[in-house]
Amino acid sequence: MAMIELLYFARLREAFGVERERLELPEGVATAGQLRAWLAARGGAWACELDAARPVRIAINQDLAGAGEPLADGDEVALFPPVTGG
Repeated sequence: MAMIELLYFARLREAFGVERERLELPEGVATAGQLRAWLAARGGAWACELDAARPVRIAINQDLAGAGEPLADGDEVALFPPVTGG
């Protein structure tokens, strides 16, 4: 099983009450999109913030990733809302 480091930024960090966590990916979670869906299945704030309709960016090892991007052992995965400017 792959171990990854998850980092949460901005409103996600506040909603989840955690800045980072290290976790082992369960069987069947091999891509960024699958990870998001798996985390949303935790329910509560996780389900709300990671709902497919909400904009959330994912970066793997500091590179923006699409839902189909594969995850590997030792990856650093960051989840954050899109940044708006003005």
